[in-house]
Amino acid sequence: MRTNDRTITDLMKAVQSGAAQLPDFQRGWVWDDSRIKALIASIIHNYPVGAAMFLTYGNPEIQFQYKPIEGAAVPSGVVPSELILDGQQRLTSIFNALYSDKPVNTKTDKGREIDRYYYIDIEKALDPSAENDEVIISVPDTRIVTGEFGRDVLLDLSTPEKEYQQKRMPLNLILDSSKWQLWQSEYCAYYQYAPEITKQFMDFTTRILIPVSQYQMPVIVLDKDTPKEAVCQVFENVNTGGVALTVFELVTAVYAMDSFPLREDWSARKEKHLSGDVISGVTATDFLTALTLLSSYKSGGPVKCKKKDVLNLPLTEYKKYADVLTRGFQEAEKLLQEERIFSSRDLPYSTQPIPLAVLCTLLMEDHRIRTTNIKNKLKQWYWCGVFGELYGSANETRYSYDVPDVMTWIEADEKLPRTCAEAHFNPTRLLSMQSRLSAAYKGIMALILKNHAQDLISGREMDFTVYQAEKIDIHHIFPQDYCMKCNYSKAKWNSIVNKTPISAGTNREIGGVAPSRYLGRIEKKGAVNPDTLDVYLVSHWIDPELCRGDCFDEFIIDRTKKLLDAISAAMGKAVNGRDSEEVIQRFGASLN
Repeated sequence: MRTNDRTITDLMKAVQSGAAQLPDFQRGWVWDDSRIKALIASIIHNYPVGAAMFLTYGNPEIQFQYKPIEGAAVPSGVVPSELILDGQQRLTSIFNALYSDKPVNTKTDKGREIDRYYYIDIEKALDPSAENDEVIISVPDTRIVTGEFGRDVLLDLSTPEKEYQQKRMPLNLILDSSKWQLWQSEYCAYYQYAPEITKQFMDFTTRILIPVSQYQMPVIVLDKDTPKEAVCQVFENVNTGGVALTVFELVTAVYAMDSFPLREDWSARKEKHLSGDVISGVTATDFLTALTLLSSYKSGGPVKCKKKDVLNLPLTEYKKYADVLTRGFQEAEKLLQEERIFSSRDLPYSTQPIPLAVLCTLLMEDHRIRTTNIKNKLKQWYWCGVFGELYGSANETRYSYDVPDVMTWIEADEKLPRTCAEAHFNPTRLLSMQSRLSAAYKGIMALILKNHAQDLISGREMDFTVYQAEKIDIHHIFPQDYCMKCNYSKAKWNSIVNKTPISAGTNREIGGVAPSRYLGRIEKKGAVNPDTLDVYLVSHWIDPELCRGDCFDEFIIDRTKKLLDAISAAMGKAVNGRDSEEVIQRFGASLN
């Protein structure tokens, strides 16, 4: 890596010739009119506008597809010597506003697309007290500014003579001395070489034109042997103010060199096969990560999927496994639906389906995915990840050992996968689950639904159809208003222990009164008899007697025990510490 300063004149010549181009994964130019004018003003005042970062092109390991900066008429077939990694917006703005002879396609502050030419007011530029918006102006591509809905002409720069008359010089001449010198000659001739006009323009040349043409911008140049993962890290660092570049964008550029349209392939695959309710959140990068996992496992070598591994995924491997992995994601969605996870919103971790899809893909080869015992092992591993809350960080490492661990466990029934062995659930964690942001919170809701929970009024089991049709959501059992009036501990009444999935209609019926009252109200309306309603309550792991008696503290203890039993069954291991000092202090009793 090396750093040097380059004049913007030289930079613009490199852009125009194609010596400096963009990697094809760079997004489009989006700066608005106000920001362009502010950038021009900074250059005129010789203020710094930040550094650019280039990558020397030519490393066979980084054969990105490339494209010219927007507006640059680069001849077909020109191969760049450098790729612009950071500074695209500034360099594109400078090129289009200060160098190109075409109008600048930009937008207003409100996002409306407009075409603009930029001018500098010669007299205002020499006035230290003038504001930037007086010095730098933009005009429509007609070069006429109008008011009153186009009826009044406020400024007309549509001919060179009118530019001379208004003393407004086109800024797209400013970086080409032969162009502005010709404009200067005709400008002075227009005023018949009046001494004051000539002197004023000489001052303008000395104070504005020459300094701008000599304005330098720092350029950091990465050597051509910079590894791909370092290039990706650079983008993560420099795109903090905009849309972060993904690994997918880089791989897209690599595959484009072999004329493979990865973006189009993914879009079609996503729309046709991966848009289901549960897996709709799977991203292009998730898919590539899973494919890298699958490919490395099938190769027999180390199983890996870190960023650098994904960046080095050969196109041949993508083509080999993309279709079967797509089916693996679909199979993973079916398995999650069996576990009563019906939407991406209720998916505990958006990351865990990545290794799950790979495992499903591997187990589909000989149809073992349809074997109950094998599916149960997959589910046990899945719930250990959820309730152990192990998929929140450092996921690539866990993916890499989960896939071979689970496959070994399935094939030889040897030691538990590390995720299963490491998973631990603290009983007091139930009290800190106050919102659906927690993976374990969503997991418990799925377990309640899996227990064949029935709606308290209709009695319908909350399967996928009911879940969608009746707008099932999570609500309090002892209502919030009632608990607050009774001064119950919020740590208890707002925790997952006091919540359950209920339809929108049933929740309206419950209101904010004691359970004894709303249960009685439901019965009096003839919606359900008491014995049947008790059955519905039990399906939610709610003790009918405690609920009807408004026994809040006893209810919390009883339901916590039942939730811990369900978590233990899902994880295939005991939940320890149910009678610890901490548990007794927080709950007021043992949970055994």
